[in-house]
Amino acid sequence: MVMLEHVDLPARPRVTGPLPGPRSAELLARQDRRESNARVYPRHIPIAIDEAWGSFVRDLDGNVFIDFLTGAGVLSLGHNHPELVRVVTAQLGRFAHGLDLPTPAKDAFTEAQLSMLPPTMRGRTRVHFCGPTGVNAVDAAIKLCKTATGRSDVVSFQGGFHGTTHLGMAVTGVVANKQPIANGVPGVHFFPYSNCADCPMGLTRDICATNCIGFLERSFRDPNAGIPLPAAVLLELVQGEGGVVPADQDFVHRLRTLTRKLDIPLVVDEVQTGCGRTGSWFAFEQYGIEPDVIIASKALSGIGQPIAIIMYDERLDTWAPGAHTGTFRGNQLAFAAGAEAVRIIRRDDVLGNVRRRAAQFHARLDALRDHPWVRDVRGVGLMWGIELATPATGGPPGLSARVQSEALTEGLIVELGGRHDCVVRMLPPLNVTAEVVDIACSILIAAIERCSAEPGFQWVGRSAATAGT
Repeated sequence: MVMLEHVDLPARPRVTGPLPGPRSAELLARQDRRESNARVYPRHIPIAIDEAWGSFVRDLDGNVFIDFLTGAGVLSLGHNHPELVRVVTAQLGRFAHGLDLPTPAKDAFTEAQLSMLPPTMRGRTRVHFCGPTGVNAVDAAIKLCKTATGRSDVVSFQGGFHGTTHLGMAVTGVVANKQPIANGVPGVHFFPYSNCADCPMGLTRDICATNCIGFLERSFRDPNAGIPLPAAVLLELVQGEGGVVPADQDFVHRLRTLTRKLDIPLVVDEVQTGCGRTGSWFAFEQYGIEPDVIIASKALSGIGQPIAIIMYDERLDTWAPGAHTGTFRGNQLAFAAGAEAVRIIRRDDVLGNVRRRAAQFHARLDALRDHPWVRDVRGVGLMWGIELATPATGGPPGLSARVQSEALTEGLIVELGGRHDCVVRMLPPLNVTAEVVDIACSILIAAIERCSAEPGFQWVGRSAATAGT
């Protein structure tokens, strides 16, 4: 791995006082006075960042943290990778913004992305450059499928997350985001997702024949099911915000067979899972399928420069010029960084590192499976989640937020997700080292042990309710 060109870089977390420190507290207070009430991360990660490198960030008070949030998975090669910084700086001095005009940087980026597809898909795949966010690409994908099929409805899955714009909320399972917004986008139908740890059909693996996909199959074929043949089926192969829930292999294979037989475009949302996060460039490769549309965004540049694309089968390319535009779809800095990121990932065997670190996470976190407050430990590549639940009831304990806060005081930044935010989530850089993973796992395991032993969370048996329920 290439080391950062920086001096005085601690290789371990270091927190020297209560959080937030005084300088961070000052900026947090100013933010509170001036910014929207919709801000999220500063409410549960109360620090103000001064600088960052690799897997680490330093706040204004000199505290150093391992960053296992990485811009919600954006920083695939960590903070300020020196080679990416160099190519972005060089491109900035040459040409920064180009709408959808062709440039050498854009051409190299396009070639790099197509080269990462399975060989059977490369020759028949088109790329569309969207606005700079993943949800804009979700919007583009649905518009494309509606245009190509002439149909109106969309099938999505419970527990999925596809953004918080008007359309993004409509195809997202989270109800709370939708409730304040009247007149949502119509024609969206939700079906059970193959969450075997918390089966939506109330079944267990020994008595289940992947009933969730069976229900969908029957609904599509039943003339009285009330669902018109949809323009698209939208799927996350690993639900990220939904709590790191991988789809069942049989579920995905049968869904692909069904959608192909009925000529329904299958859209896979790889905004979080794409660009190597799961150990292959796209998660769908691990299921042995070929989708009709791929949505990608977060880690495309590797350094946080915003960009979003959809890649799709050329038979769907029926829309007219200007059908989906965006002023910032020509971010040359992102193009330059993205092409370089692909080169680095190949050169440094970063996907191999993802798989090796995934095995390390599995080995280190396996001890938590027998913990009374841990309902499940699951992960694919470098997406990991620990679901916490009250032992007496299986319900949400409030422990996850306490663990997140405790981990932060020890120098580890993690995120929450899943239903009721019960899942402690980790999205490390893809080039994270074994040493950093080991330190982070030790911090997190200790935080769970300490917090679950606190008076509000002590479990004294199944006959007694805890104060945390």
